[in-house]
Amino acid sequence: MRGSERQDHSSSRKRQPAVKLVLLWWGFWSLLVVLGLVLGHWQWQRASQKEAYLEAIASAPTLVAPQEMPPEGSTLLLEGVYQADETRYLDNRTHDGQLGVAVLTPLRTRDGRRWLIERGFLSTGVSRETPQVTTPTGVVELRGQWQPDGKRGPLFGANQEGLRLQRIQLDAWEAGADFALAGWLHLEEGPGLLSPWWEPSVMPPSRHLGYAVQWWGLAAAALVVMLLGGRRLRRARAPAYLPPPGQQESLP
Repeated sequence: MRGSERQDHSSSRKRQPAVKLVLLWWGFWSLLVVLGLVLGHWQWQRASQKEAYLEAIASAPTLVAPQEMPPEGSTLLLEGVYQADETRYLDNRTHDGQLGVAVLTPLRTRDGRRWLIERGFLSTGVSRETPQVTTPTGVVELRGQWQPDGKRGPLFGANQEGLRLQRIQLDAWEAGADFALAGWLHLEEGPGLLSPWWEPSVMPPSRHLGYAVQWWGLAAAALVVMLLGGRRLRRARAPAYLPPPGQQESLP
């Protein structure tokens, strides 16, 4: 094999891993750029959705014992009698650095319908004994914010342990189907109110906008690194100057 042929064969073998490296470089950083753009756009959309949701909550109506499902965040006015013996406790809640439960007591209104009332936070500490709470008797007038039953996260294990619940489910009560509507009232005013702790689990729109800017910043940084690194790779792959074969043989 001639010297020039050996050089061509050797160059070909060196060129193959170099080409793979370039492809991997451009592929990896291109993926980061696209990922940053897509996630930034998604967070931007989430900010718009949260703004619309908060506006809907703020404009929700005030209703008196509605017959149909009210909009989420509506203020409801109810009058009835607590069913103290049907009280359950939403387990593992925290409030002001304390561990405890949220008290859930059904209310029977004058028309015979039953509503689930989330009365607020009760501190229990680490004790696993059944919580004790005082419930008013007689007719009470309540005011609170309505939360419809919705999507739930995965539940690992049984939902109910004694009178404790891992999450609110209307079927935790024997007559679960007897509730007026699928949802519950977070008590804000009225007898039986404990320490209010619940608020809509909504990340503010500004937080989503901040995340969007961060993702777009990542995309921009990845683009710069991709271009600068790609330029260096091209320079590294540029063939070194070799004199013609005739001149190579004449060199000492």
